[in-house]
Amino acid sequence: MTDGSPRPDTRERIIAAAEELFRDIGFQKTTVADIARTLSMSPANVYRFFASKQDINEAVARRMTGRKRARLEAIASEPGSARARMRRMLAEMHIMMAEFADADAKIQEMVAVAIAESWRVIHDHIRDIDTIITRLVREGLEAGEFRGVDPEVAGPCVRAAMTRFCHPSVLVMCRDIPQPTLDELIDFILAALGAERQEASHPACETVRAS
Repeated sequence: MTDGSPRPDTRERIIAAAEELFRDIGFQKTTVADIARTLSMSPANVYRFFASKQDINEAVARRMTGRKRARLEAIASEPGSARARMRRMLAEMHIMMAEFADADAKIQEMVAVAIAESWRVIHDHIRDIDTIITRLVREGLEAGEFRGVDPEVAGPCVRAAMTRFCHPSVLVMCRDIPQPTLDELIDFILAALGAERQEASHPACETVRAS
């Protein structure tokens, strides 16, 4: 580009640098000057891409939720039955949150604030999860694997039902509560979607049963 407009990758470099600093010293202690210094640029240049520090905070959060969304979309798009993909995807939702619960406390702090302050990225992430689940429910209905549910209602209901295993605060709070197990909850969700019960083991869930 020769018209003097900002390079497209500069914004991503700023977000990546900010995420590293957030993990190192925390998002509240990180300043725009810190980010600029890491990238050998001026704070004014950072502000060419972001109107405020809060915009950077949300961009980092959106980068993180985007990685999670991609993992779920990959499972939802795999070959196989809708029932099996739903089980794997719900198990993956928990695996991702268990990974987060064991991650850097400074990133956990940012997510806790994002939830408490109702950042737009949190609402967008919930909507994206609902969309993926709803699509999978619709595919299951079309294949005759699920029955008797409205996919537009079922999608958000499934996501809400997984709160025990997918909300960071609730996950920690319920760690010592033995039931329901992840397998039991997913079995319940699949039954609510009208899927026929299967007695086979669920290896996708066994590795995270004790989380």
